[in-house]
Amino acid sequence: MPSPCTYDYAIVRVVPNVEREEFVNAGVIVCCLSRGFLKARIELDEARLRLLSPDADIALIRTALNAIPTICAGGKQAGAIGQLSPRQRFDWLVAPRSTSIQTSVAHAGRTEDPEVALERLLDRMVRVPSSAADARKKFPSGQEIKFLDPNHG
Repeated sequence: MPSPCTYDYAIVRVVPNVEREEFVNAGVIVCCLSRGFLKARIELDEARLRLLSPDADIALIRTALNAIPTICAGGKQAGAIGQLSPRQRFDWLVAPRSTSIQTSVAHAGRTEDPEVALERLLDRMVRVPSSAADARKKFPSGQEIKFLDPNHG
């Protein structure tokens, strides 16, 4: 079993209307230099994004999001940024921006396996919890939800 290592991570966010500062978490970037690991996984929930911005250009947003794992992988396909070291690429990806694709501040963690940490972060920070997904199936958009509690109108 490998010994634990430290890693840095940031949450990738889609901010469809920057001036409103509302966002949907859409992915995670994990950097573990001691293991030579820099990877991002993107999982955009279009339905959640449409709730914030019905007119969002999903194709354009997906193009921008898809660049993130490419930059993490490095190499010529990632352009000039792909030639930087993994740490420099991570720092570039998590630099503050006022665009529709942003990241959280970088956080640190400890793990025996950065790939497992990436999956756990996706589960915790990006993916819709199963109970919320089940509720979305039961009450599709546009259908009224009635509350039994009189305090909820």
